[in-house]
Amino acid sequence: MKSILTSIFLMGLLSMNSEAKIKLEKVEYTSGDKTFEGVIAFDTQLKGKKPGVVVFHNWMGISAETESKITELAKLGYVAFAGDIYGKGVRPKNTKEAGELATMYKMDRKLLRDRVNLALSELEKNKHVDAKKLLATGYCFGGTAALELGRSGANVLGIVSFHGGLSNPTPVDAKNFKGQVEVYHGALDSYVPAEEVASFKKEMDDSKVTYQFTAFSGTVHSFTEKGAGDDITKGVAYNAIADKRSWEGMKNFFSELTK
Repeated sequence: MKSILTSIFLMGLLSMNSEAKIKLEKVEYTSGDKTFEGVIAFDTQLKGKKPGVVVFHNWMGISAETESKITELAKLGYVAFAGDIYGKGVRPKNTKEAGELATMYKMDRKLLRDRVNLALSELEKNKHVDAKKLLATGYCFGGTAALELGRSGANVLGIVSFHGGLSNPTPVDAKNFKGQVEVYHGALDSYVPAEEVASFKKEMDDSKVTYQFTAFSGTVHSFTEKGAGDDITKGVAYNAIADKRSWEGMKNFFSELTK
């Protein structure tokens, strides 16, 4: 009996010692005279180089919510980097400012592509990252940003968009995707209308991109954001089922690509 108890005790210690120890660090990087401030998350217990995931923020900029996402990815064994599209200290104070900023980048896709590639480059050169196993994801505005990274021809294995905008002023650029794509969408998302969805699917099909498009029924925009409430008549609302299933889908997708 004593031997059994000792074994259980030792197993408990091993389990405690093997738990992930996640470290978050702010990372400053520059382009010309512009300074950016991202956040990187990784498990200090892991050995060797690991797959890297660049995560693009929603229209409010890097926030506690963004840091929560990269922390969860780090727990899964990735080096996750919250890329800063807006620039250091540029954080919208309200949705009006956020809308103005996001619209500026959606109207200037070259600038947006420059910013997302800059963030990817910062992740790629991190000493903990396996540069042959790069991935990207994003939420809302960040979903648009992640797709623009693919359209720019960036060398990433996979891209996941969560309730992101799908518009593309230059549909032919879909031919530049080098990896696979997964899109998680609310079937009732009025911010991304049916016409936009149809155009996105056509450009991906025409360019023979390997992609999966999942539309959750009864679901509107911002379905992963708990702060969005639960009233779908407002056009934005949290949906627990869509949130969970899309996250699990991303986990399986990334795992398959980085084996």
